[in-house]
Amino acid sequence: MIKQISLFLENKKGRLAHVCRVLGNENINIRALSIADTTDFGVVRLIVNEPEKAYQVLKANNFAVSMTDVLAMEVSDTPGGLAGALEKLGQAGIDVEYMYAFLGTTSQGALVIIRVENPDKALSVIRQSGINILSEEQVYTL
Repeated sequence: MIKQISLFLENKKGRLAHVCRVLGNENINIRALSIADTTDFGVVRLIVNEPEKAYQVLKANNFAVSMTDVLAMEVSDTPGGLAGALEKLGQAGIDVEYMYAFLGTTSQGALVIIRVENPDKALSVIRQSGINILSEEQVYTL
C-alpha cells in the first residue's frame, strides 16, 4: 500500500497553486492528483514522492490534511484492461470508493490509484488475479 495525501481546500482562486508552490518549495514532487469539488470546497488527493514530509509541510502551512492508505494497481494498457481488474474486485465483493489515474505508465502497463473498503482483502484478490501492485518504493521513485 502507498500513502495518499488528502487536502480540504476552500474553493477560492489560487488555493491549489498555493498548495503546489508549498510542496515545490520543499522539493516534493506530485506524481498523481485528483480533485473533487463542491460549491464551497474541494478535496485534493495527491500521491507524492515524500508523503510523510508533504503531510508535515502542509500541516505546518495550516492546511486541513490527512493521510490514507491506497493501492497502486498496474493494469493492462489495452481496451478493457481496467475492466478486468475491477471485475475481479467486484467478484470478491470489494467496492471501490474512488480511483484516479497515475501520471505516466510503467514499462508493463497503466497505473491507477484505488481506494477500497477493505485494502488487505483487495490486495490479496488483486495479487491472486495476477495483477501487479506496486510498492511504496516503486511508486515514489517513478
